[in-house]
Amino acid sequence: MNITVAVFAALVLFASALGFTAARRKSGELRDLQEWALGGRRFGTLLSWFLLGGDLYTAYTFVALPALVYGVGALGFFAVPYATIAYPIVFLFLARFWNIAHERGYMTVGDFVRGRYESRMLEIAVAATGVLAALPYIALQIVGMKAVLAQLGGVVALGGGAMPLIVAFALLAAYTYFGGLRAPATIAVFKDILIYATIAAAIVIIPHALGGWHAIFDAAGRALATPLHPQPLLIAPQMQFAYATLALGSAFSLFLYPHAITSLLSAKSADVVRRNAALLPLYSILLGIIALLGFAALAAGIHAAPNEIVPILFARFFPPWFTGLADATIVIGALVPASIMALGAANLFVRNVIAPISGRIPSASAAATKWLTLAFCALSLLLVLYMNVKFAIYFQLLGGAWVLQTAPAIFFGLHSRTIPARALLAGWLTGMVAASYFAVSDGFSPLVAFHIGNFSVTGFIAVYAVLLNLAIAFAATLLLRFRPSEIEAA
Repeated sequence: MNITVAVFAALVLFASALGFTAARRKSGELRDLQEWALGGRRFGTLLSWFLLGGDLYTAYTFVALPALVYGVGALGFFAVPYATIAYPIVFLFLARFWNIAHERGYMTVGDFVRGRYESRMLEIAVAATGVLAALPYIALQIVGMKAVLAQLGGVVALGGGAMPLIVAFALLAAYTYFGGLRAPATIAVFKDILIYATIAAAIVIIPHALGGWHAIFDAAGRALATPLHPQPLLIAPQMQFAYATLALGSAFSLFLYPHAITSLLSAKSADVVRRNAALLPLYSILLGIIALLGFAALAAGIHAAPNEIVPILFARFFPPWFTGLADATIVIGALVPASIMALGAANLFVRNVIAPISGRIPSASAAATKWLTLAFCALSLLLVLYMNVKFAIYFQLLGGAWVLQTAPAIFFGLHSRTIPARALLAGWLTGMVAASYFAVSDGFSPLVAFHIGNFSVTGFIAVYAVLLNLAIAFAATLLLRFRPSEIEAA
């Protein structure tokens, strides 16, 4: 076993051990679903900051984002403003969501929708959408791990990394099953230390080896002008609307995912949520730096599948032992959010899909949620092993397009119920069909172009779908409000 693999394996096993330690420390309390799924709602500012960073800064950050920049140029930087836009949304709206959820004992966004609209159908629709959106996001984490394992070579790369991937996800499933949210929260602290160390090294070593950032931008511009990468270094005028809609649509969808809601509700107060909204932009600085690695890979002349460029970049410029550390950072940075995502999706499915259909909260809901967490991990693993997309980020953007269709029910419900549940349900159905159709019709691309005569505009499918969603919801509200029977009665 070479030193890279040895360091990698040691760090991943140490992180997993931290997860199991968290499980043993609170084993008695973890029989309660609220303790297992939300950490007892007792996380303070620092732990919440690490936890939110753990489930928002993931393989998406280290693998998918640089891969997109490598493939399409500056369009990939939409993630930097979108993360920044998302935090004021948390400060203004989701702190209120925490207050309502805490006051009424809600554990999921489905609970909130049921309580605000008294509609089982809308509750099921919102919950099922959250679960559906979580699966491709978990799949993205697996893609990141697979890219690292394939690059490490030797026994670790058996079957393109498939066998070690299964082992890694078995560890993930086990410590999540036994430790609940406390397991990834504990690992998140260790993971963030690794992230900062890796980025600090990358920002010094890689630019120095390539002649500085000026040389990197020049070389990346030339590489993007070749037939292999027919994209400009900067955003072309016809793609500026696409950039804006990707940023805006992603910002509004970011905290609607089950794992983000789970992390928010684990905070011990609304003030903790607000403080984290103010502190989390620190991660956006890292996000911009990591995205630049896509340009560095172009400047280094790396020719590989986009999802593999960052592990290759690390192997080329880091010493072997630090390559192992950097690769472990990516894998641990995928395991932590995948754990929270599977947990959040399972809790949402049991409470707000199974329970409404069966007519009651199952008496063994904690056990059912734990087993379903394992099932979602396995399902996402199969999704990656048997489905390929050009860029890993397509998985996350597809999930974002779906989960954004729940935004009207959640955001309007925070302040009023002027739009009835049936109207929101009609809008949701329209938006889901539209987002799915746009995605499937073009190889799961997140962008769609509309042509009107000689005019063409390309934008994020999620934004187009949610506009249709809102139009139908408003139209249905007017129809329901002015039904003929009501006019005659007046």
